[in-house]
Amino acid sequence: MAVAHLLSVNVGAARAIGPGPGVSGIDKRPVLVPVRIRLPEPGGSGLVGDQIGDHAGHGGADQAIYAYAREDLDRWEAELGRRLPCGTFGENLTTAGLDVTGALIGERWRVGEEVLLQVTAPRIPCRTFATWMGLPGWVKTFTQGRAPGTYLRVLQAGEVRTGDLITVEHRPDHRISVEVAFRALTDEPELLPQLAAVEDLPEALGRRVRRRLSAGAAWS
Repeated sequence: MAVAHLLSVNVGAARAIGPGPGVSGIDKRPVLVPVRIRLPEPGGSGLVGDQIGDHAGHGGADQAIYAYAREDLDRWEAELGRRLPCGTFGENLTTAGLDVTGALIGERWRVGEEVLLQVTAPRIPCRTFATWMGLPGWVKTFTQGRAPGTYLRVLQAGEVRTGDLITVEHRPDHRISVEVAFRALTDEPELLPQLAAVEDLPEALGRRVRRRLSAGAAWS
């Protein structure tokens, strides 16, 4: 069994990636030097040197860091027939040997010796992601792939670097994984009651889920 570790640490600068006035930091590139993990400002990244374009929709405490598994990138490479270097999906941390999709909401990861992170919510594909990938129907394709990657909260700050070991220090006593949460938030709303019951769900997302359950409205 492979030892879970950081295959790549990726940061990006906010820039225009398509038509329109908006900018995005989705273009993440690997860095070889240690990177400081911090508690971010509202709308900010949890990595020093990393930038976010959409401060309203991304970043902040509950989306401080985005992690994606190299194994899932490899699967997408085979499906799409194109090379996907680490950071292509806008992930800050590219992992190896770690079941990111099967991680439980609220699970805690020790990264290296200093940093402690907590799984918060799956990534929901957006128009910016589709523009960046340049593939027709990418939002639907990504959704059907059921491998969304996960956002992480910073519980303990510190430095991380390529090759750092990742240890799962705590798994909550429930069965709501990143994949199940993703399905609930996209095309299987019947799973929303299970998601709403998770104590470690980010507060803002929890309110949104409960509103949808009360109203019976489509996810927006």
